[in-house]
Amino acid sequence: MNNKIRTLFIDEDVNLIEEAKKYFSSSAVIEVSHVANNGQAGLEFVKEHKDEIDVVVMDTLLPQRDGLTLLNDFKRLGAKFKIVLTASVKNALIFNNVDNLKVDYVLLKPYGMKDLESTISNLIMKLADMPISGNLELRISKMLHSLGIPSHIKGYQYIRESIMLIYKNPYIIGGITKELYPEVAERYKTTSSRVERAIRHAIEVSWNRGDYEYMEELFGHSVDYDRAKPTNSEFIATVADKLRLDLNTFTR
Repeated sequence: MNNKIRTLFIDEDVNLIEEAKKYFSSSAVIEVSHVANNGQAGLEFVKEHKDEIDVVVMDTLLPQRDGLTLLNDFKRLGAKFKIVLTASVKNALIFNNVDNLKVDYVLLKPYGMKDLESTISNLIMKLADMPISGNLELRISKMLHSLGIPSHIKGYQYIRESIMLIYKNPYIIGGITKELYPEVAERYKTTSSRVERAIRHAIEVSWNRGDYEYMEELFGHSVDYDRAKPTNSEFIATVADKLRLDLNTFTR
């Protein structure tokens, strides 16, 4: 079953579309499910698949059918997906109409894929009726981003998978070398030693880039740049425990 955030991109910038497809190809949270290079093509796709879209990322200026017209079309169709409207300049017309046209976020161009990723994730996380248990991958990804681990490095994928395994089977943490690494390696068609090294590298990146206050909250007094970084097992187990605590608190 696919639990990813299904995203439709409507933009005539072919290079931007390709960049988005490449960036999100390895994401466990967001997928580029369809693209359209003009407004009319975007409208036709929405007419047929509006219930299969979670988020639409669309430019304001589009050939064949402009963005503001499309927004009215989506409203008329009763579409329920979230809308991220992108614009190259601060256009007063856009900002005067976003409330009436049910735009959820305006993102100014040029934007980075990491900014777009955060925007999409935050929009979906704000849905009040979203069961927390069904969005474990999304919550893990948000935590890893706060910890400063970029999603394009292999260690990010391996840590994410490891946390999910530990979350569901806590006993595995006692056999990280003999059980966890081989399981992750098998899923990604690699070796246990490469999984171990990639996770270690990701933790080193985290220690240099992460949100210090968040890391202090998560790891307590162990967050001290003059002291040793947590081991792979300590890092993974701590994040998994935090998720388990949050989930139990949420569901009580």
